[in-house]
Amino acid sequence: MIRRSLAALVAVCALLAQPAAAYAGSGHRVTPLPQAHAHNDYEHDRPLYDALSHGFASVEADIYLVGGQLLVGHDPGDLEPGRTLQSLYLDPLADRVRANHGRVYRGSALSLQLLVDIKNTGAATYAELDRVLRDYRRMLTSYRFGRVSPDAVTVVISGDRPRELMQAQRVRYAFYDGRSADLNSGAPASFIPLISDNWNNLFTWQGVGPMPAGERARLRQFIQDAHADGQRVRFWATPDQPGAAREAVWQELLDADVDYINTDDLAGLEAFLRANEVAAAA
Repeated sequence: MIRRSLAALVAVCALLAQPAAAYAGSGHRVTPLPQAHAHNDYEHDRPLYDALSHGFASVEADIYLVGGQLLVGHDPGDLEPGRTLQSLYLDPLADRVRANHGRVYRGSALSLQLLVDIKNTGAATYAELDRVLRDYRRMLTSYRFGRVSPDAVTVVISGDRPRELMQAQRVRYAFYDGRSADLNSGAPASFIPLISDNWNNLFTWQGVGPMPAGERARLRQFIQDAHADGQRVRFWATPDQPGAAREAVWQELLDADVDYINTDDLAGLEAFLRANEVAAAA
């Protein structure tokens, strides 16, 4: 009896140790984390799947237009044939959305943000991306003649963004990633739904000691202003090494109601956000 009980316990522990994405690829065992953004997601062992197994609501992919293909990688030397935006992100997401009855996370209305960072030939790369996205339009949030129709996946364009080209489109399957200069500019959320910027361009505090009162007030005002215009906020280059400084910055961001916390450490941010969920429910 003891041996059988021990064997059952071991089996249960082994099952729980499996990544959540292993469950039929549906992610139905994962509660999504709306504020979790996977920076340079493609550098993980399993692009997209690792982020989804941790419940991330936003993933980032850098792309280059090479030989007519949208190749994913941080630098030209990282590019490999076959590692395309379609194979790493769009096709797996389409399969997942079909399996989950129209959603990325089963039972959740959350729209996954796919942040696509254009690394070369901005207008030409975007034109090819626009052509490709039309094949996936059934799962994509779209802009049509002044109206936004939310769907399972929302594509936002960062990096070398051809602003005038995108603004001129009457039908779009992607949106524009703004910067701090776009805050309070009157640009509509139907074009710029996201405001992103380098943390170090705006703040000096790196998580050591209390956050200066003036910087805390500036952070909160920045986020409030964006939210007043229906825009979300993300900062990159925040401290990302495990430790008290990183957690202090993350906590200030969370307390200020930031929309996305940027990280390369999927497990670390998941643990932090889950702990905050538990504390908030207590």
